[in-house]
Amino acid sequence: MRTNIVAGNWKMNTTVEEGVKLVSEIVEKSKDLSNVKLIVAPPFTHIFSVGEKIRGTATGLSAQNCASEAKGAFTGEVSSEMLASLNVEYVIIGHSERREYYKESDEILLKKIKLALASGISPIFCAGENLAEREANRHFEVVKKQIEEVVFKINETDFEKIIIAYEPVWAIGTGKTATAEQAQEIHAYIRKVLSAKFGEKAENTSILYGGSCKPGNAKEIFSKPDVDGGLIGGASLNADEFIAIAKSF
Repeated sequence: MRTNIVAGNWKMNTTVEEGVKLVSEIVEKSKDLSNVKLIVAPPFTHIFSVGEKIRGTATGLSAQNCASEAKGAFTGEVSSEMLASLNVEYVIIGHSERREYYKESDEILLKKIKLALASGISPIFCAGENLAEREANRHFEVVKKQIEEVVFKINETDFEKIIIAYEPVWAIGTGKTATAEQAQEIHAYIRKVLSAKFGEKAENTSILYGGSCKPGNAKEIFSKPDVDGGLIGGASLNADEFIAIAKSF
């Protein structure tokens, strides 16, 4: 049985005070939600304070990234063990912004996933194609390679702890929008790719849509059989919008 998930990636937004206020509103407004798992991913600086606010609630705590090394002389990095010590349950790995701006390779992402899993943290692994790749009809090829180079290299037990997030990079902040049918097509393909390696376990893997999901289009997208929720960017910074998306199931 797959879990419906709506995860909010706050990116580099909000002060600690603003983040605590936002998560307090999310917790208050989500009390009647029973068929969806909410996750918030604040900046590193907010994790302790936000974690205190959601302690004892159904809302999960995620980090936006983790280091590719366990410890050592890596100034500015935050290890998965450090995150685990703050009761972080999830970590976003392979987000398109990390791949593009920080040149994170498949090799680095695999190291991050293995460290997160070893620390008891569930990775939210992102995969997706950019506009040039979509227009060249290479989206299936690109997504398959991203999954094969990372997810295929972990064992079946660890695979059960992973969440996949599909990011149509071409539909994020560009004014272009993926249709619900396009979302379903690629989500079904991702599940097929996962099934080739992990068999029936892929049926239980939650695959989230990460392409400019808003209250106005969430219901249609979430109605598709292989779409199990969303990785939400901008709309997660507004409690009313975030909860409206979660109520789209």
